[in-house]
Amino acid sequence: MSPATSIAGAVWRQLPFFVWLIALWMLLWGQFTVLAALTGLIVAVFVTRIFRLPPVELSGRVNLWYGFLFIVTFFGALVRGSLLVAWQTLDLRHYPGTAIIAVPLRTDDDLILAHVGVTASLIPGSLIIDIDRDRRILYLHVLGVSSAADVEKQRRAVQAWEARIVRAVGSRAQLAAIRGVDPRLPRGEGAAS
Repeated sequence: MSPATSIAGAVWRQLPFFVWLIALWMLLWGQFTVLAALTGLIVAVFVTRIFRLPPVELSGRVNLWYGFLFIVTFFGALVRGSLLVAWQTLDLRHYPGTAIIAVPLRTDDDLILAHVGVTASLIPGSLIIDIDRDRRILYLHVLGVSSAADVEKQRRAVQAWEARIVRAVGSRAQLAAIRGVDPRLPRGEGAAS
């Protein structure tokens, strides 16, 4: 493999990360202009060259339909969570119960773990307080919990976000893990436990 090919491959693998950094820069400034995109590119290059981070290994698989569904569902959850937290704050008759819950994830990928953690924290009513990376467990502080059924509902909600993210950008092995299928078995074998 020639040096130019390996450089092109490295740039291609890092392109989604650069695009994300530029988009984040534009969101931070609240401007979607050519100037904001150019300064975002400069900042992205600066950040990745000064802070030598290991390369982000992406699955190479993007499902636009599930990505769209994730975005729509996420914005719906933002609105619903905001209204729910506002109601819990204004309802003086009931104290909204709180809990710290452990949510075991089914996939073993740092990027998916980070996406699930950020998604769960951005939705009003829950906040990531700790991550056990080795055991793939997220610990969340959640509002509006008054029973064991509420705890389980919150746990399933976070695992549903994991499934949505994996369907949108996860690898085939991660999709199999979400479905409960052993990826080492031939297609069609293995069942959810």
